[in-house]
Amino acid sequence: METLVTALICFPFLWAILPAVIHNSKRRAFTVYLGCAIVMVLSVFTAVQWFLAGGQTLDFRLPYQQVFGEIFMWGDIFLMCFITYLSYKHNRLIIAFLSIISTVVPTVLEKFGPELGIRPTMRFDWLTFIMVLIIGVVGSLIGIYAVGYMHGFHIHHHKEVTDRRSFFLSMIFVFFGAMFGLVTSANLLGLYFFWEITSVTSFLLIGYTRTDEAINNSFKALWMNLLGGCGLAVAISVGIVYFHTANLYDLIAAAEKSGASDMICLLPIAMLAFAALTKSAQFPFSGWLLGAMVAPTPSSALLHSATMVKAGVYMLIRLSPAMADNYVGNMVALIGGFTFVAASCFAITVSDGKKVLAYSTISNLGLIVACTGCGYEETIWAAVFLVIFHAVSKSMLFQCVGAIETTIGSRDVEQMQGLMSIFPKLAFILMVGIAGMFLAPFGMLISKWAALKAFIDTSSVYVSTLMVLFICFGSATTMFYWTKWMSKILGASKREKSRDLTKKNEYISMFFHAFMMISLILGFPWLSEHVLKPLSNDMFGVVKQVISYENMVIMIVLLCGVFVIPFINYLLTKGQSGKQVITYMGGANAGDNFNFVSSTGDPKEMEISNFYMEEAFGEKKLFTPAIMISSFILIVYLIIVVGGALQ
Repeated sequence: METLVTALICFPFLWAILPAVIHNSKRRAFTVYLGCAIVMVLSVFTAVQWFLAGGQTLDFRLPYQQVFGEIFMWGDIFLMCFITYLSYKHNRLIIAFLSIISTVVPTVLEKFGPELGIRPTMRFDWLTFIMVLIIGVVGSLIGIYAVGYMHGFHIHHHKEVTDRRSFFLSMIFVFFGAMFGLVTSANLLGLYFFWEITSVTSFLLIGYTRTDEAINNSFKALWMNLLGGCGLAVAISVGIVYFHTANLYDLIAAAEKSGASDMICLLPIAMLAFAALTKSAQFPFSGWLLGAMVAPTPSSALLHSATMVKAGVYMLIRLSPAMADNYVGNMVALIGGFTFVAASCFAITVSDGKKVLAYSTISNLGLIVACTGCGYEETIWAAVFLVIFHAVSKSMLFQCVGAIETTIGSRDVEQMQGLMSIFPKLAFILMVGIAGMFLAPFGMLISKWAALKAFIDTSSVYVSTLMVLFICFGSATTMFYWTKWMSKILGASKREKSRDLTKKNEYISMFFHAFMMISLILGFPWLSEHVLKPLSNDMFGVVKQVISYENMVIMIVLLCGVFVIPFINYLLTKGQSGKQVITYMGGANAGDNFNFVSSTGDPKEMEISNFYMEEAFGEKKLFTPAIMISSFILIVYLIIVVGGALQ
């Protein structure tokens, strides 16, 4: 396993050189396809080998650990110098300050601080198993999609943007390597190196077009993530100085044993949780993920599904046993629950498809974060299922919206009226993705049910009450904006049929995502029994049946209602001619269901539009209060923990 994990981390970094130096379009495309295929096969092979070997937690050190340690240290220094240079160039000196502080402090302690014992630097367990598959499979499909999308982006739609596809495709492989390293690292110094790589590469991808908006948004993402990097640096420093360890699991174990009253043990957990909140774009740090929408669609899909934000929730799932029933857990749960409700309210008020997906991502990440803050086996069960379904569904949705924008020239939900009758393949993919976010028996709804049950059972009355309210209201608003979008797709259309501009490789990726989504539902009982139960046993020492067998049978029946019944109806009506029914339109129908004559004799054209409730939930009205409320929660709890640790 040591060799496989080393290859899994190193291969993407090395392969990233090839698309960077190959500028011939066809050769570069072949290189990316081959690289993504190897990453996918290698990640699946590594995960399956570990699974077949018994699925036991493996703690080990990398071969040539001393060499890798030096690479990590000098890599951190290089990233610091690179960020400092760009910050000076664009007059963003506060960003340079954050980078220097977060890099210099742990580096100095590593070199001149207390002697650290020899501890494992890597871990492969059930959570690593899940994350490796998400990164390797979902991430590789995004890489395949990116080749065709970026070709059309530059050749047909954005000729004014400098063609830097070689750089863009290279960064995708850098992301893969960084994420593989992050989810397998047990040593915080190595984890910090990979953590910072994801921050820098996201900064570079968000600023890809080099417009003023792209540059501003990329720096926003950078400073918010570097703020989290400072929290990570504090956690490393406390671990080295007070506990004489840089091992993540040693700090988690110390916090679990000490209980809720020992603030010095909770301090590194609080700082790691703070870093994870910034990376997972929770309020008040959600602005960077919304700004990332200026980047080309593949980078949005990558940031939202397989990398970056998943790094944040991965860290919180790791920390969850140490956050149960203490101040850090309450902080994380409240921030997550509030984010779930606030972001879903904002999603109601926007019609830009990518922005709806962005707010949906922030909202669903909020629910995952809230689950991790409670720190019970049921909530972690729900959180991990949410991570799996969200990764597949959101990657598919971003890719589909990008393809729709290329084909119809808009990503506005209002412009997708009747998409099912014009571009049925795109509409099918979009429908599966939307259904995956809020309909039974998809995992998102199942996970919300499990989280609700766990929140009711939690020992803290006020947290339990708030979490139940957050889930109920957040789920209601979630259903509202997804239903609006779905109804648009299925409605009648005035748009004439035109050529679908979606490339074959884009369809390959999207249809494979749809296949994975349906397979996850069918394989839900197996996944719960053979993956989630062992994970719960590893983290909590218990094996608990969260969903009964009877409920699983009900879900399979629901699956028949969602897919089988419409398919049977299609087979029965295939080849039959349809009959147009003239509907009442508030006047005399002109015969096409789109025009009518009003009671005053004036010709009118039917206009259908969703209700967006901007006056009630609009960004201009509520975004700043949401930032203030979440900042207050965060600051109060951090003061309690830090103040208690300094006493």
